[in-house]
Amino acid sequence: MTRRTWMLFSAMCIIWGIPYLLIRVAVRDVSPPALVFARTFLGALVLLPIALKRNAIRPVLPLWRPLLAFTAIEIAIPWLLLNDAETKLSSSLTGLLIAAVPLVGVVIARFGRTKERVDATRLAGLLLGVVGVVALLGLDLGNVQARPLLEVGVVVVGYAVAPVILNRHLGGVPGIGVVFTSLAITSLAYLPAAVVMRPDHLHANTVASIIALALICTALAFVLFFELIAAIGPSRAVVITYVNPAVAVFLGVLLLNESFTMGMAIGFPLILAGSVLAARTRKSRDEVAIGIAEPVPAAGA
Repeated sequence: MTRRTWMLFSAMCIIWGIPYLLIRVAVRDVSPPALVFARTFLGALVLLPIALKRNAIRPVLPLWRPLLAFTAIEIAIPWLLLNDAETKLSSSLTGLLIAAVPLVGVVIARFGRTKERVDATRLAGLLLGVVGVVALLGLDLGNVQARPLLEVGVVVVGYAVAPVILNRHLGGVPGIGVVFTSLAITSLAYLPAAVVMRPDHLHANTVASIIALALICTALAFVLFFELIAAIGPSRAVVITYVNPAVAVFLGVLLLNESFTMGMAIGFPLILAGSVLAARTRKSRDEVAIGIAEPVPAAGA
């Protein structure tokens, strides 16, 4: 890879590893629905001139059905659940649980329309990943509530399913157009809730977290991610999803004084190794289906 590509790759490893920290800080003052609105509204505002300059919005509009499905499954629902979960979970644990997205992606590829075969290596990866999740939660179960775990579980499934919709139904239109339109739709949907649940007071670190979450982890992240895909392809770009959780843990422990538990020490390496093995495939189409999700964003969180 060229120096510029390495810079893009390194930037994405970091940028999509910090949303969990920022969300954890922001939800102390802002309700989960209001945070979704702020993030999507500011993100859409920044991406609007880019989308207009590239004429990326018009081609997306005729595909409104898959666009709405992608918006709901990738952004509108997961970001609300993620925000709510982080009112109870640490940013470190949340980031590690999201690392299971590639594992769910492999299951979807196996039982979905493509019927991708799961060989011995990928099956071993799936089992290893499941053991990692069990270790991650089992060793720390006394500190974890059921509801936020269920919420993160829905987020993981959404992040794994949404790229399939993107690949099959929205793959022929500009990615920036899809992202901008999805953010705009989500912000409009959450506007009433944001008005009703607006905070009475915002601390400076909350404002900074919201701005960084919207401008860096959403708008800038998607622009850089599409450039990275253009440079090295989606199957190689997926590697950032293996680095993001480590960044989330590092920042949570360093900046929020979160505990680095035995469950994290044992569970994360197993999830990481399992994801790498399970996501190995010879078919680039399936690599796209598994790889574009934000840990999303992915997405991204």
